[in-house]
Amino acid sequence: MRNLTMMTDLYQLTMMNGYFIDGSYKHEAVFDMFFRYKPELSYAVFAGLEQAIDYIKNLHFEEEDIEYLRSLNIFDERFLSYLKDFKFSGDIYSAVEGEIVFPSEPIMIVKAPLIEAQFVETALLNIIGHQTLIATKTSRIVDAADGKSVVEFGLRRAQGPDAGIYGSRASIIGGCTGTSNVLAAEMFDIPVKGTHAHSWVMSFKTELEAFERFAELFPDNCLLLVDTYDTLKSGVPNAIKVFNKLREKGHKPVGIRLDSGDLAYLSKMARKMLDEAGFNDAIIFASGDIDEEVLTALKVQGAKIDVYGVGTKLITSETTPSLGGVYKLARIEIDGKFYDTMKISSSLEKITNPGFKRVVRLYGKDSGMAVGDVIALKDEVLPDPITLRHETELWKSFTQKDYTARDVLKEIFIGGKCVYTSPTLSEMAAYCIREKSKLWEEYKRLLNPDYYRVNLSQGVLEIKQKFLSGVKKG
Repeated sequence: MRNLTMMTDLYQLTMMNGYFIDGSYKHEAVFDMFFRYKPELSYAVFAGLEQAIDYIKNLHFEEEDIEYLRSLNIFDERFLSYLKDFKFSGDIYSAVEGEIVFPSEPIMIVKAPLIEAQFVETALLNIIGHQTLIATKTSRIVDAADGKSVVEFGLRRAQGPDAGIYGSRASIIGGCTGTSNVLAAEMFDIPVKGTHAHSWVMSFKTELEAFERFAELFPDNCLLLVDTYDTLKSGVPNAIKVFNKLREKGHKPVGIRLDSGDLAYLSKMARKMLDEAGFNDAIIFASGDIDEEVLTALKVQGAKIDVYGVGTKLITSETTPSLGGVYKLARIEIDGKFYDTMKISSSLEKITNPGFKRVVRLYGKDSGMAVGDVIALKDEVLPDPITLRHETELWKSFTQKDYTARDVLKEIFIGGKCVYTSPTLSEMAAYCIREKSKLWEEYKRLLNPDYYRVNLSQGVLEIKQKFLSGVKKG
């Protein structure tokens, strides 16, 4: 287990130093983590919790860490002495991995002494933000693949080793069926996939010789890359020659891979050639700068592709390079009394929601489909029927009768002790599929998705309105 305690922003430590010297460091605080709306983030697939748990469990400062901080000559010695026994003693409530979450609602709530809750901000935003981003991008790509298998191929283009490893993990939660990343496959028990590169073909005198040698080495796992020279004039014909020899020896070829050119046209022509040669069950695997937009176009054009290898645009979430995670104070203890807090801004989207809260997902009893989320106070009882009111666009309000409800956020840490057991990665992926199936298609479409209702309860709304009324009077 890696000690990531020093993976933080300097201002977390300077604030901690201030809290400690002022004596407020033990005051209870509640922070909300959430993300703001972007067109590509009408929903997100929550991921990274298992690594966040490991981070919290292993939270401590080594002697060399404290010595380094001392060398900066900005911290009080009493504070540095306090850090020797620093650990997390609070509560964390969080969405679970594979959960579908929405903009503006808490996806994690940290309730702890102020000094602890403040400190964990940077690392939690980093860990959760990255994996949630990749899982969400994967989910969009998998949706666009329309039932075809998607394999994550992004390691060489990932922004560093950790991004490659944990991006692979997140891609499985989001719906990928495998990865080319051998280390990630070993670490997380992920199916590992791959064939050969163009360099294999180019290292032989002829393409046919390269294919024959690969087939000799891997007779039961023979998938040949056919676009090194000319896909239709040499690549596919040479692959068929090798496949015929494999079949004569009692082996079943896997198929071919396309990595360049007009994938729609080439796949249709290759499919025809393979079928005419009697290899109807040979798959066509395609890769090469693929994302959800390319996949949508390929579907429209009738491409005959069975499996997609998606690399750069998945592992970097090219169209949306940041989740835009936010971590804001919602409640604070001062002199033994608790006060709700709220950030107020001239920008509507930057006004936060006050109080110690929970997130409740509502489902229609008849349909079983999600109809909206309610951000409610922790102990608030929701009415039935309930009216879901958009905070500013009141005409979007509607009343839901006969609903079932569940809390989106689960207990992860209570009193510093982890009370949650992470499921397997395959279970997380299955949970994601199950929860996505409970969302109407209009909320998941790639272009101009409909607004999924995330509303404030009456309790939260009243507190928020008091804050805003006070600002107007002041």
